[in-house]
Amino acid sequence: MIRLTIAALLLAGAASAQPVSLAADQRLKAIYDAEWQWRLARTGQVQDGLDTRPGPRLPCVTPACQAEQQRYWQGMLDQLASIPDAELSAPERLNKAVLAESLRAEVVGIRWRNYEMPINSDVNVWNYLPAQAPFRTAEEYRNYINRMRDIPRWFDEHLANMRAGLKRGFTPPAITLKGRDQTLAAQIKPANDSPFYGAFRAMPASIPAAEQEALRAEARDVIDRIVNPAQAKMLAFVRSEYLPGARTTTGARDLPDGTAWYRDQVKEFTTTDLTPQAIHQIGLKEVARIDADLRAAMVQSGFKGEYKDFLVFLRTDPQFYARTPDELLGFSAYVIKRMDGKLSQIFTTLPRYRFTLRPVPDAIAPTYTSGRGGLDACYMNTYDLKSRPLFMLTALTLHECVPGHSHQGAMALEAPAAPPFRRRTYFSGYGEGWGLYTEFLGKELGMYRNAYEEFGRASFENWRASRLVVDTGLHMMGWSRDQAIAYLEEHTALARHDIEIEVDRYISWPGQALAYKLGEMSIRTLRGEAETSLGAGFDIRRFHDHLLGLGSVPLPVMESEMRAWVAAEKARGAAK
Repeated sequence: MIRLTIAALLLAGAASAQPVSLAADQRLKAIYDAEWQWRLARTGQVQDGLDTRPGPRLPCVTPACQAEQQRYWQGMLDQLASIPDAELSAPERLNKAVLAESLRAEVVGIRWRNYEMPINSDVNVWNYLPAQAPFRTAEEYRNYINRMRDIPRWFDEHLANMRAGLKRGFTPPAITLKGRDQTLAAQIKPANDSPFYGAFRAMPASIPAAEQEALRAEARDVIDRIVNPAQAKMLAFVRSEYLPGARTTTGARDLPDGTAWYRDQVKEFTTTDLTPQAIHQIGLKEVARIDADLRAAMVQSGFKGEYKDFLVFLRTDPQFYARTPDELLGFSAYVIKRMDGKLSQIFTTLPRYRFTLRPVPDAIAPTYTSGRGGLDACYMNTYDLKSRPLFMLTALTLHECVPGHSHQGAMALEAPAAPPFRRRTYFSGYGEGWGLYTEFLGKELGMYRNAYEEFGRASFENWRASRLVVDTGLHMMGWSRDQAIAYLEEHTALARHDIEIEVDRYISWPGQALAYKLGEMSIRTLRGEAETSLGAGFDIRRFHDHLLGLGSVPLPVMESEMRAWVAAEKARGAAK
């Protein structure tokens, strides 16, 4: 464990000999640099230039390790509180605010023992273990093999935590876990067919052929002898104990001290102090507004008939659906390239880091969301193509790929002068808010080529607005799963399969779905203020540059930083 030691004490002791702001900045930097190194050591990550990569082991998740992390992070929070904001430079005030909120959420999560519920309908402890792409060096392959050797310990620690959660009724609802065991079962295959072996099929030519073969042989042995038995043990536990023992209720308020727990989840994902009741009302107003946009798009399409008939038409007409996975991926890839040609209209700075487009892995696709974007790759779900309407794919691709999450992640990674911890920090309100905002940007940039694609955009926006209603309804107001499904069927054009997947996600991941619409509304409000204040001096490119240049931040921090930017822009214009 790395803690603040002599170097930090010397910095503090030298305060009287330095300008106050410099001393405070140095104290803060010593804190977050030490925390970052400690975090890497705890999680098994290795610094790799601007980014990090997995090391040779998986993290410890035992209650003892969790308690140690809580003590350490609380100590960091206490040290942060001892540094007055007024003594910090503007960049370091931002760093302090980001670290403080990040650590606050970590401490609160451990206090609630969230680690006792490590799986839900959307995420779990096994899906992301198989590598999705080849590694660059022999060392990275050896680290991967060592992580595979570590899987039995990792699973055993999670299994013990899940048993503790079962004992106190702290589990996802049973109905939302139906079929999720199949994603684990699908990974238990002989080595040559295992998803764990995928990274070894095409290895870099820089690794000598003999060494490649030795690594492949070792990997096959570890998969068959260590990984698969560990997966089989976890699968047996999930099927024989966890699924039968999971709670039959669906609302977060039904968990131990569930009302208070849900409020903390809302705080974590939205980084605001809004109450569930206030969020519910915001959602109702937004749904009513966007419903009108959907009906306007139907009229624009030329469809003759009732709105409910239009939804049936969109959900069933073959013209709106890909015939093959490659056709769907090709549509998404074309959206990416069309957007690439428009990026200069909305940014002055573009990242060098590149992402790729991949299908969601077969093992998890049946219960996975429609798409997901990340720094290295943007994923589109090609399972059950009749549930993936192409008229919605433009909005989804903008959100997940570019200028959404993959682009956003690269901008954060390459942000100038950002300390390492900032490059990988993620707040859902900011990140998902930006993703939804990019769908709106697509409308301004002419990305939606017809009334059907515009309907898809509005349907996606209403999907996010409906989440404000559905999530709070499910967890605080006694809504049933069927009630939530019916609400989404009425207010979006999502296919029934997609709706069920999404509702199960909201039920088993309380609060997460609230981030999208609240974040997007905040960004659009800030943009409106900037346009009004700056008038002809407003440059949308500079606005976006500064917003993404912040990196991921809590929504209140984003609002204060962007308003300060507007004031600076106004002063800059006046000085010309």
